[in-house]
Formats: sequence, C-alpha cells, structure tokens
Amino acid sequence: MVISYYGEGCLKLQSGDQVILIDPIESSSGLTAPRFKYDAVLKTLTAFPLSYNSDKEAAAEVLGAGEYDFNGVNVKGFFVAEESSEKFLKTIYWAEMEGINFCFLGHISQALSPEIMEGLNGIDILVVPAGGEPFLDQKTAVKLIKQIQPKIVIPAFYKVPGLKRKADDIKKFLEEIDTAKVEKTDKLVIKKKDIEEIKPTKVVVLTI
Repeated sequence: MVISYYGEGCLKLQSGDQVILIDPIESSSGLTAPRFKYDAVLKTLTAFPLSYNSDKEAAAEVLGAGEYDFNGVNVKGFFVAEESSEKFLKTIYWAEMEGINFCFLGHISQALSPEIMEGLNGIDILVVPAGGEPFLDQKTAVKLIKQIQPKIVIPAFYKVPGLKRKADDIKKFLEEIDTAKVEKTDKLVIKKKDIEEIKPTKVVVLTI
C-alpha cells in the first residue's frame, strides 16, 4: 500500500494496479490537481445538485452515505447531518483496503455524533483535518483522535505552498498532539503487518 498527499483532503491510495482517489483538488484552491488514472473516487464534500464524474478514468464514484464494494475494496459512508445543508452534503468514509481500515473525516468542523462514532471501531489509519478553521480546531481534532485510537494519523487541510485559503501551519497541530510519534515523508509505504506493531499512535505528515 502506497499513500500520497496532494494538499487539502486529496490523497492517492495505491495497491498494486488499483488506485483510489480521495477528495480531488478544486482548481479554486490554488493547488495543482494531480493527474493519474484511478479506479474509484471518494468525495467527503459534494455540492447540490449532485454531479457524478463523467471522466471515464473513474470506474466508480462514491458520493454520500451507504455501503459500497468495488474490486475488493469495501467502503461505508456516514452522513454528517449536523453539517450538511440544502447546498452541500458532508460524508465521513470508512474504507478497507489490503486489510487496512481507513477513516477519512473530510471537511468536518464539529465533533462526531455517537451514531457515527459507533461505526468507527478498529481504525488503522485516520485522515483528519489539521489546519484549523473552517474545519475542526486542533484541540477537537486531537480529542477525536484519542477517542478513535487509530494506529496512524495522517493530517490534512493544513497550510501548504500555493493554497489560497487561510489555514494553520502543521506545527500548530503537532504541538497539540505532542505525545505522539511523528514521521515526515513524501509517501507512506505500509502493510497491515507493519501497522499491528505500532503503539502508541503515530503521526505521519505527508509532504507534497
């Protein structure tokens, strides 16, 4: 499993020839969207009316709550009712790939409901917004991490070169979670057996 980060909530998960794209970058962000073929895309924020991807490179597009299965990758979407509106839909995703359990918190700005928390047991890798407003503040993010107890935390939505919107530097998040081990790398290469040996929670900052 190889995990790469492109800024905001955009990640690439690759297992052999299979590629999953998380939260494609919007051109308005000021960042350069990556160009690669992918088998499925998960979007944690979708504007209404829902517009499905017509790009033939994507074999599947996941928008919203429900259970999905494609090529051995299992996905569950949890509707974030408290933060959705008539204009947009927010979703949190659990996904299993190569036996590794992921959770993508996406664009949330509040603590999770008990109903969603119940569905997030056994998380190996948690992707959490770490750049402050308009998403989770760092204290709430760290509190959620302690509740979910993942093996690895991957910060997202923090300040990177070229980003137009205001966001905090990753240092602020790392100061808040200073009890965890921290690794910085341009990509995370990992297997299920490697994750089982991790204790306590490890923070992996993926550079772009």
